Amino acid sequence: MAKTEPFDHYLSDYEQWFDDHYFAFKSEIEAIRMVLPSKGRGVEIGVGSGLFASALEITEGCDPSATMRAKAVERGINAIDGIAENLPYDNGSIDFVLMVTTICFVDDVHKTFQEINRVLKPGGEAIVAFVDKNSPVGKVYLQEKEKSIFYRDANFFSTEDIYKFLWGNGFTIKQTCQTLFGALDGVKEIQQPENGSGKGSFVVIKAKKDE
Repeated sequence: MAKTEPFDHYLSDYEQWFDDHYFAFKSEIEAIRMVLPSKGRGVEIGVGSGLFASALEITEGCDPSATMRAKAVERGINAIDGIAENLPYDNGSIDFVLMVTTICFVDDVHKTFQEINRVLKPGGEAIVAFVDKNSPVGKVYLQEKEKSIFYRDANFFSTEDIYKFLWGNGFTIKQTCQTLFGALDGVKEIQQPENGSGKGSFVVIKAKKDE
């Protein structure tokens, strides 16, 4: 069952986080942009209110929260109802899929990646962005998750966990990059992403669908 309740009722709190952490948000955008394909049909799964899709010029997405979808539509995104485990797209119809922190809210990670594999064209790419549970920010989120409106029901993963999920569902890892170095409140400028993982709290993995 999709974990939509906090997103249905706390849209303003959700959006305020990105205002309060402006440079962290912009740093995350730069990290995603580093690996994002420059052309083709792309969709964001768990598009939310469209903040990332809009910044990255992705015009399609799906999300189970009606409140979030409505805000995404205001931002010019074709946001439709859908969950990661049952994507509302045809087989082999998408060039690339983006997920930003969505993976920690799905009920079935394997089914999610099977669905992404299904909707991608041969050689299509999945870009998975998330907070690594072993990173400084990830450890704080884990410690405070019971007090968080949004992360109370979340499941956090390490970079190695996501690699294994991708490998096990028909993907080859092509590139990994990271950002958010140090404490979240210490991000006072846009940080340039670096290749690899293990230093930055926000990790972006690009994987290619096996042909």
